[in-house]
Amino acid sequence: MTRLRETHTIVWRGITIEVRYEERWLGSDGPFSTAHLELESVAPARAPLPVTETGYRSHFTPAAVIGAAGGAVAFAIAWLEREAGAQAWKAQEEAARQMTLF
Repeated sequence: MTRLRETHTIVWRGITIEVRYEERWLGSDGPFSTAHLELESVAPARAPLPVTETGYRSHFTPAAVIGAAGGAVAFAIAWLEREAGAQAWKAQEEAARQMTLF
């Protein structure tokens, strides 16, 4: 069985992110299929994201979860937005903005 991998590029809050998705990571299909989603900030390279301080995140989840969200890109954006609401991320964004003043 050939494993298909999708690659998408999104821009989220000024950060260019590559979203890579493999629906049948373990080669299985059906309701228990394990999917693999990767997020990597590419511009600026390895810029922190709300889901990772290193700019790279590998995430395994049931494929049905990604499908229910509307696909890999929709899932990634919703995940980033949800985690961006965390106080730690808000503080990091504020600190980054303050540094641009000097």
